[in-house]
Amino acid sequence: MERSTMRRTCIACPRGCLLTIEMDGPHVMVSGNACPKGEDYGLEEAVQPRRILTTTVRTAGAERPRLPVRSSGTVPLAEIRELMAGINDIVVTPPLHCGDTVAANLLGRGVDLIATDELE
Repeated sequence: MERSTMRRTCIACPRGCLLTIEMDGPHVMVSGNACPKGEDYGLEEAVQPRRILTTTVRTAGAERPRLPVRSSGTVPLAEIRELMAGINDIVVTPPLHCGDTVAANLLGRGVDLIATDELE
């Protein structure tokens, strides 16, 4: 079995603990966390890192060519390029309000793409 170590800054809470994540085959050990969220974050980073996807989509209006959006939940880090390719085809039209769904169940991943600003 291969043993490896990685260091990550925890983003689960504002503290920003420096985590040491040691992997020995299927076993993962996290240290440096000041709260239980850090251990959960470290385990996820070792097995399947996930992120909130933030980007923009095209609009149908020339006055404001892009609208900021984000995913409603986390997506696997390894799938972000594929998701971005699908998002490139989206064009929205007004009106849209902050929090409105721009694309439901984005590429079948179980998360929605939601507006993070107004489009009048």
